Formats: sequence, C-alpha cells, structure tokens
Amino acid sequence: MKKLIVIVFLLVGSVAHSQTQTKGRLEDPTGEVRLNFLNTILLGSIELGYEHFIKNDQSIAVEFHFNDRFSYQSSKNGVDFNATAVLLSYNFYFAENETGSMYISPFFKYRFGDVTEDIDNVVTTTNLNSGYLGLIAGYRWNYNNFAFGPFGSIARGFSDVVAEKYSPVEFKAGFNVGYRF
Repeated sequence: MKKLIVIVFLLVGSVAHSQTQTKGRLEDPTGEVRLNFLNTILLGSIELGYEHFIKNDQSIAVEFHFNDRFSYQSSKNGVDFNATAVLLSYNFYFAENETGSMYISPFFKYRFGDVTEDIDNVVTTTNLNSGYLGLIAGYRWNYNNFAFGPFGSIARGFSDVVAEKYSPVEFKAGFNVGYRF
C-alpha cells in the first residue's frame, strides 16, 4: 500500500511540474490527489481521494476508504472492523482568497464489509453494507501546489441493521493533505 501511495504522488508530481502558478498556487488546477492524514493517524483508516476540477470553483471527487469505521468507533476489546467505502462528491468552493477557500460538498458514500465483536466469548457479526447521503464542509489552504485543511461531515445511512447497532446518523472529521496539478 505504501508503494502505491508513493507511485501516485510521483506520477502526479511529474505532471504537475509543467503547470503555471500564481502567488504560490496553481492558476487553474485540473486535479488533486489527497490523503485524510488525521484519520490515518487516529484510526488507521486510509482515505485516499482524487478530485477533478470542472471549473475553478467546482469539482467532482472520488475517495476510497480502506479499514473504514462507523464514525469514530473503536476497534479495541474484541471489536474488529473489516469495511471499505467509496465516496462520490460534488464540491463547491466559495469565499476564496489568495491562500485558500471554503467548500461544501454533497456526497454519496457506500460502505461494504462487517464488524465482528467478541462479547463475553460470544462472537457476533454485523453487516455494515449501507448507502449514505451527506454533506461535507471545510476549508482548503493552497500553497505551492499543496492543498490542506480541516473538514467535517454529517451523513444519513439507510441500513436498519447499522442504525440499530450504532446510529442512522454518522459524524466524521479529518484533515486532508493533497497535491494539485
């Protein structure tokens, strides 16, 4: 997995080297690759994304969440999450200045996998397959082709099994670090 991340960043870096810059950032980026750095550290979840700019203030994105968890549920004490998710979003950037901009993104996420728990030597498995509709809001700073910043999201899941075990509403946050080209 580490080799894949390094290869992606090297390929993007070679393409991005020829782009024009204005005041420490790309004038018209066409794409961005990113990693949710915070959740990689806190949860061990790897959240990789690619964003394609349609206009300078709009983009579409796809993210893959490996070792995904429901909200910030712990995997301690016999709890083992085995889930992956795919997230599709449409991003609107606004309140832009020289260093960055705010954004809001409606999204659809589909999580597939399960969670296994060992409670008093009884192993139970809960199916996490479910679709989510939600909204992400955050801020993105841009500096020398790098884009980084915090975000938060809220989503509504459509699985009665997951809602019974956890909640129908999922909150998440993170800090993305990316490279624009």
